[in-house]
This record gives sequence, structure tokens and C-alpha cells, in this order.
Amino acid sequence: MSRAVHFEIQASDPQAMIDFYQRLFGWTFNKWEGGDYWMVHTGPEDQPGINGGLLPRRGPLPESQAAVNAFVITVDVEDIDASLAKAASGSPHGVVSVPKMAVPGIGWLAYVKDPDGNIFGMMQADITAA
Repeated sequence: MSRAVHFEIQASDPQAMIDFYQRLFGWTFNKWEGGDYWMVHTGPEDQPGINGGLLPRRGPLPESQAAVNAFVITVDVEDIDASLAKAASGSPHGVVSVPKMAVPGIGWLAYVKDPDGNIFGMMQADITAA
């Protein structure tokens, strides 16, 4: 079975996206010595999860209301309401694109567009969600 091992975030303004994701999730970013690419560290190596990369966008921003044309990463959060509020505040900020909804027996899920229009999910585990 093949397993996902890396993700990438396309950014028209890499520093703005670094600031957004650092503020929202506490991720750390290290510039790769080989060019305009930042390694994204999402948590301790001894815990489940994957790390990724951030790179300059090589084309126009995604069109608003267009169909998603990529894999969507979902990030585990402790408090989805607080995380949604944090995503939509500050500068730069994101926009809630699909409001919080129950995934029965699993938890609470919502989707956000980052300041560059990239969509990602946030999930709060809660087996009582209904």
C-alpha cells in the first residue's frame, strides 16, 4: 500500500503563507538550500503525521468557487471553533469555505481557504459528534 509522505502549499507570497500557517498551527518553516522552497515541519517526528513543503506559485491564484483541483490536507485540531476563529482573524487571514459540520462518530470538520485560496480541512476528534 502506498502512503502519503509529503504535501506542498503553493504560495504567491511565501512569507505571508508562512506567517499564516505559523500563527494558525504553530508549524515551523526552514528554507531549503537548493532554492525557493521551505520545508514545513508539522510536529514531532515520533508522532503520526506528515511534513511538507511550501513553494512559490507558478501561475494564477485559484479561481473563486471553482472545483477543487488538488488533494486536500486535513489538520487535526484540539478546538475547531477556536481554530476557525483564528484562521479568519489576524493578518493575513483565511476564509471559512465550508462551515463546521458533524462527521457522526468521528468529529467536527470544516474547510478553510488560506489567504492564497488554497483549501484545507480542520478536524476536531469527537466520537459524540452527530
